[in-house]
Amino acid sequence: MPRAVRFREYGSVDVLEVVEVDMPRPGPGQLVVAVRAAGINPGEAAIREGALHEVWPATFPSGQGSDLAGTVSALGEGVESFSVGDDVLGFTDDRASQAEFVVVEETHVVPKPASVPWDQAGALKVAGTTAYACVQAVGVGDGDTVVVSGAAGGVGSLTVQLARQRGATVIGLAGPGNHQWLRDRGVVPVDYHGSGLADRIRSADGSVNAFVDTFGSGYIDLGLELGVAPGRINTTIDFAEAQSRGVRAVGGATASTADVLSELAESMASGRLEVPIARTYPLDQVREAYRELAHRHTRGKIVLVP
Repeated sequence: MPRAVRFREYGSVDVLEVVEVDMPRPGPGQLVVAVRAAGINPGEAAIREGALHEVWPATFPSGQGSDLAGTVSALGEGVESFSVGDDVLGFTDDRASQAEFVVVEETHVVPKPASVPWDQAGALKVAGTTAYACVQAVGVGDGDTVVVSGAAGGVGSLTVQLARQRGATVIGLAGPGNHQWLRDRGVVPVDYHGSGLADRIRSADGSVNAFVDTFGSGYIDLGLELGVAPGRINTTIDFAEAQSRGVRAVGGATASTADVLSELAESMASGRLEVPIARTYPLDQVREAYRELAHRHTRGKIVLVP
């Protein structure tokens, strides 16, 4: 029997289990994917802890995960875009990707380019579409200077690359251990530690006109202190502060389409976009993977490999 991640109550990582489940069967317009890689995301941890119960309540026992990449193993009635044996990447809205097999909608996956590694493909959707939405939300374009907090994290590492593709000067806030990685991708690194951060940013480039916050903890105030217009500040995490300060809080939902996924996948295939992988874990080590995620100091994504 195939295995999948489950939890039967809200709680810490200790409620996560890997259990045997029935082989999923596709309905009309669906397909079954044999999962090769499944990224993990902070939102999944928040759901499992019960922090988002009022918005996205869990039905127990609950599965977990959205991002995935794998090989089509079965087709439902009416599926015409894919065949058994095709390699795909995409997502499920059913909290189910952290498993050996998962049912997905035909419209939620796109072909995986052969040159894109499995771990990067399986970690693309949530971070990639969120980063895409961020640069759209603040209108990043040629001649702009944009600051990105958490610039080496899962979303931030993709945001800086997409902003550079649009011709912007990008200032990435990160610890010294990530500065060379950012420089190698054309990003101006600035250490976020300690006082005087606004002055360090101004010294790097005094003409900041956009700000993307992927970390929270006061970065909206920093963007306003730098003189960025509220309409060109976007946060992916500090929603209450965004509402009170009149800045944007656009996430990946606005870019969760097959067209955007295909664009991002092709950008990866051409070498213009990289999903940095901090570490991969086997499915049995899902608890350890989420413990590492909770530290919030990884470069890029953590991925489960069923």
